[in-house]
Amino acid sequence: MDAIELEVLWQSLVSTVNEQAKALQRAAFSPIVREAGDLANALFDRRGRMVAQAVTGTPGHINSLAVAAGAILEEYPIETIEPGDVLVTNDPYKTAGQLLDVTVLVPAWRGDRIIGFFGSTIHHTDVGGYGIGAGARDVFEEGLWIPICKLMRRGERNDDVWKFILANVREPEHMAGDLHAQMASGEIGAARLRQLLDAHGLEDIEELGEEIIRRSEEATRRAIRALPGGTYRASSTLDLADGSEIEIRVAVTVDPDRGEILVDYSGSSGASPAGINVVKNYTHAYTTFTIRSVLNPEVPNNFGSLAPIRVEAPTGSIVNAQSPAPCTARHVVGMFLPMPLLQALAQVLPETVMAEGAGAVWTCQVSGTRRDGRPFITSMFNYAGGVGARARKPGLDATAYPTGVAAVPVEVVESSAPLVFLRKELRRDSAGGGAQPGGLGQVIEFTVDNGRDWTLNAVTSRLAHPPLGLFGGGSGAPGSFLVNGEPVRTQKRIDLRSGDLVRLELPGGGGYGKGEPAP
Repeated sequence: MDAIELEVLWQSLVSTVNEQAKALQRAAFSPIVREAGDLANALFDRRGRMVAQAVTGTPGHINSLAVAAGAILEEYPIETIEPGDVLVTNDPYKTAGQLLDVTVLVPAWRGDRIIGFFGSTIHHTDVGGYGIGAGARDVFEEGLWIPICKLMRRGERNDDVWKFILANVREPEHMAGDLHAQMASGEIGAARLRQLLDAHGLEDIEELGEEIIRRSEEATRRAIRALPGGTYRASSTLDLADGSEIEIRVAVTVDPDRGEILVDYSGSSGASPAGINVVKNYTHAYTTFTIRSVLNPEVPNNFGSLAPIRVEAPTGSIVNAQSPAPCTARHVVGMFLPMPLLQALAQVLPETVMAEGAGAVWTCQVSGTRRDGRPFITSMFNYAGGVGARARKPGLDATAYPTGVAAVPVEVVESSAPLVFLRKELRRDSAGGGAQPGGLGQVIEFTVDNGRDWTLNAVTSRLAHPPLGLFGGGSGAPGSFLVNGEPVRTQKRIDLRSGDLVRLELPGGGGYGKGEPAP
């Protein structure tokens, strides 16, 4: 395929999935999707291989979606899908690792033939059950499990499926609205893809997708072959509000001859009784993201570029959870995985890694009743600490790494629920020192002041073990989680009264290198 034509077609595919993502954000009911961008959108070929992804979204969603599409098509092979069918699931062990993340797969038809699929995964505000916290005892207590099924049949609602879903959530209109937004965005992607093929005289994306995937894989293997072979090890300890500790051990084996990298998590902690367990899809997602962002971030993220990176994790461990292990707050451990990975990669690529940062965003789900007695539930899970410093640049302040979610403005949160924010500012002196300092954390204070009791589901981390510096850089400050000035010592849901004050002090990032920053 001509290189210039290939580049034009590639950029057009990226524009297509970006338009799919923008349509989803505009149509979504949930502020989590609309404002924070907690979503993933991608185009798949007929075999379920990811060809292109939208530039928005989170690695945990997009790289899990890359695996989920194949699992969905295993259960519903392409020959069983009819025009107007739409597939849906939130099976955490086949998709993004928690019941709140719902995946929708929309076939793209051209005439009487499927030419690809447009997939999306978004975080729904509520799927019933326990909610976003880590206090459920098993996955069945966490919410409604939607098996892989047809949400739409031949263009009509699959009524029984819709009834089951909407009967098990607290705000059915929001759930229905977000599902329709996912379907509509997929249809927009399919329409734009047909226009693209018409403009270039192509019947389908088979040849184009194969070329993109082949070149992406070759580029990734070429980058791996340039690395020194060997096994590089590291470990990090993550602590939670209840005092429990999780150890993540990682061994990164670089095989230049095969052009492959194997990441092995043997020796990591076993499964937790709390809902912080990580399914392998999600472990794979943040592992491949970290490797690729250090190795060759300019290469498109698709089936080909992910293929040379293999992940092994002991079955039943904290990073390869098996049903019915609870996993709603799996992001706490999943987003921490880049920390030991970066330590290991620093032994190979010291100029391209960064020091440890705060890791997982802190999540807060607040529920209760309004003054008029109507129930409310809102999630705020984009509270970010400082990012670790880099070889030539300081760490970023209050930035969500390694996820890609944005901060929902407090005005939006206050308009959707009876919350009042008293403080949201950078946390002074929280960054680790060094030749390049880490990023600052932030301080957030809020309450519900409407004369009624309320409930807080909060998941915090790094309250005792701070983000470590790299190559002599100083550690960032650990975090702090207080209610009315007293430390909270649980990961479970807590009941609060009107006017109770929640204060979150998020960790700062570690510094890079010895010495003082250049003036």
